[in-house]
Amino acid sequence: MMAGQIEAKFELRRLLITPGAAETLKRIGHAPAEFIRRHAIGDWGELDEEDVRENEFSLEHGWRLLSSYRLKDGDKLWIITEADRSCTTLLLPEEY
Repeated sequence: MMAGQIEAKFELRRLLITPGAAETLKRIGHAPAEFIRRHAIGDWGELDEEDVRENEFSLEHGWRLLSSYRLKDGDKLWIITEADRSCTTLLLPEEY
């Protein structure tokens, strides 16, 4: 690991993005990579304390992980990593 680099808390395998999330990020000039990095290091975004505790428990027990980020236009972006860690999907809440 290079100096200043933060290590991921879990392995990212297949990355997916829904059409709505891709269009929204492109329209407002956000790069998907910034949110993927935050998710991978355990910065779960704007979750309440209960959901943060659930993610920490899920890290240890191999359950699904969820992050929620507020975009600069006010929309939300969710990132979900499946329990088996086979894929991580960026999506808008209405696409769930």
